[in-house]
Amino acid sequence: MQPGTHFSFGDHKEHGFVASFTSALPSHLAHWFLEREQFEPVPGEPGLYRISEPERDGVRRTRQAVHDLRRHGYTVQADIRLNPALSTGPPRPVRPYGLQERRSRLAQAAAGRTKQRTTPPTTSPPSARPIPPKPTYAPTVHLTAAAGGRSL
Repeated sequence: MQPGTHFSFGDHKEHGFVASFTSALPSHLAHWFLEREQFEPVPGEPGLYRISEPERDGVRRTRQAVHDLRRHGYTVQADIRLNPALSTGPPRPVRPYGLQERRSRLAQAAAGRTKQRTTPPTTSPPSARPIPPKPTYAPTVHLTAAAGGRSL
């Protein structure tokens, strides 16, 4: 291991994906980090941890642990296969039934101009109701007092 390395990850014939830590890091802190990354201590091997349930996407989970510890500022040494900085991820699954081609055609159609309307619609001001002309005479209003009403 290089000097200043905090964690080391690799493959083990018997235990699968394993991790260990150096004396550059307190053991209780290394234990805490590795358990949070789903690693468990290997019985009879002090300082060696294995990933729990390696058959459940062990490579990806180990690579994620390497990435997380580096993001926290620790120096991590890892095998090429487990090093997210040096290796590429697994190939992405191909979409069945031509779904990718269909999405590509839809995206091209959405980006293109439509043939239904060649010119944009013109907008006109909203139609207003006509104002009636002003009468030429003054209307007369006759108010009649009702009989039996109140007097002032």
